[in-house]
Formats: sequence, C-alpha cells, structure tokens
Amino acid sequence: MSTAPPDNKRTMALIVGAIGVVYGDIGTSPLYMLKTAFTGDTALAVTPDNVYGVLSVVFWVLIVVVTLKYITLILRADNNGEGGILALTALVSRGLARQERRRWWLVGFGIFGAAMFYGDGMITPAISVLSAVEGLEVVAPALHPFIVPVTLAIIVVLFGVQKHGTARVGMLFGPVMCVYFVAIAVLGAVEIARQPAILAALNPAYAVGFFVNTPIAAFLALGAVVLAVTGTEALYADMGHFGRSPIRRAWIVFVLPALVLNYFGQGALILVDPAAVKNPFYLLAPTWAGIPWSSSRPARR
Repeated sequence: MSTAPPDNKRTMALIVGAIGVVYGDIGTSPLYMLKTAFTGDTALAVTPDNVYGVLSVVFWVLIVVVTLKYITLILRADNNGEGGILALTALVSRGLARQERRRWWLVGFGIFGAAMFYGDGMITPAISVLSAVEGLEVVAPALHPFIVPVTLAIIVVLFGVQKHGTARVGMLFGPVMCVYFVAIAVLGAVEIARQPAILAALNPAYAVGFFVNTPIAAFLALGAVVLAVTGTEALYADMGHFGRSPIRRAWIVFVLPALVLNYFGQGALILVDPAAVKNPFYLLAPTWAGIPWSSSRPARR
C-alpha cells in the first residue's frame, strides 16, 4: 500500500491550515453580504435586475480584488518570504534608504495601513461571529436575547485560543472550515440546480448594466459588496506562515468555488422567495426535523 510523499502531505497540511486561518474571515462574508444589500436603510428592491447586478458585481470583485490583485500580484511582493503591511513597509523603507523624502511618505502610508489593519481586526470578528450566532434566531426566535451573550463568549474563547500560535489554530480550525466550505457550496449548488438561470450573472454585462441603469443604488450597494472581500489582507499577512503556493491553491481550487456557489444560491433563493432576504444564508438550508426555517418559503420538493 503506497503512501503520499512527505512533501505532498506537508503541502496538504499547509493548504488545510490556510483554509482555516487565511480564509476564515472572507469565508464568513456570505453570512451577511446579500442580507445587507437588500435590507436596511439603503436596501435595494428585490428585483431580478438588482439581484443579477449585485451577484455579478460580487463575482467580479472576487475575481479582480482577490484573484488578480492579491493571489496574482501582491503575493509576489514578499519580504524574505514574509507578507503583511509591516513586512511591505520594511521592504519599501529598505529600498528607499537613500531617498529620505519619499521614504518618509511611504513609510507613513505603511503605518496608516497598519492602523487600519488593527481597526479591521477589532471590528470584523465581532461582525462575523454575531452574524453566525444570529442563525439561532432563525431556528428559534425565542433565543434572540441570548445572541449577544453567546457572541461575547465565543469571541473570548477565540481570542484565548489564538495565543497558542498560528500552527495550532490552523490545525484546529482548518478541518472545521473545510467542512463549512463544503456545506455552503452544496447548499448553494442545490438552489442553483433549481434555478440555473441565475448563472447568467457571471456575465459582467449585468454588473455594468447595474451601474449604468441605477447608478445611485449601485453606488450604495457597494457598501454591502465590499463585505464580500473582508479579510483578504490575510492572504498577504499570513504568507510567512503557510507560503505562497498553499494560499493560492486553497483559493482557486476550493474557497472561490464554494463562495460563488453560495452567493449565487442565495440569489436564486431570494428571486423565488423575496421574503427569504431577511436571512438568505440560513434559509438556504432545507427543513430538517420539523424545524420551520421559513414559514413564507415555498415548500421544497
């Protein structure tokens, strides 16, 4: 019985670790992105044009910002194998040692970027965990008072675990996130199979038409669309932990397809049942064990 070469095993371990650490943030964006776009004070109307337009924008943002910008370009700008805003600032500082004025300005921008990274590190975990725990309310509305306390408890535990280092965090959360991505991909694919016409939103013409026909609404929708790429800085920041190749492979082969399937599945769902816009991520799941996920949703066959 043959076994995989050690190098292949190490690469797979790094890919799984990257899925758990690098893509944990962007992987939770489907929890709230479409919900944010179609609810709230600047909510878009649930019309086919708006749904197709938003999905098209999200898809091409993932392609341009994550795949082209980060995966293809930024991961090349390593500082002796290390990534992140501080590593990039050090690289720029060293390269402009004889150009004091330019060096001063660019290092200043690097410090500003690091400050924004710390701000993102404070806000994003709270939003992601809160959005995940809100799923309790979908199953049992009576659990609403427990959402914030449970969220606080989870965040305390998560930050407590982080002190053990990236390697251990990756070993713990990597398999969990792999199961998560498979689950959201399957749920999205099932809904797409029911409404395959939603795949037309892959055409960038829908994104362009969205901005041309409704420029103000499209501009406001960008506030929600940007949530689809939260956490992308982790691709660069964690390059020193996992390496360039595992991060790229994890995104192209696994994470990107799962996200696209789930977003498009949510879009197909709200076109069939506009009431599902209140929480399309959770309402993608079928009714199991008599749990009434949505009383207004058409019965699944």
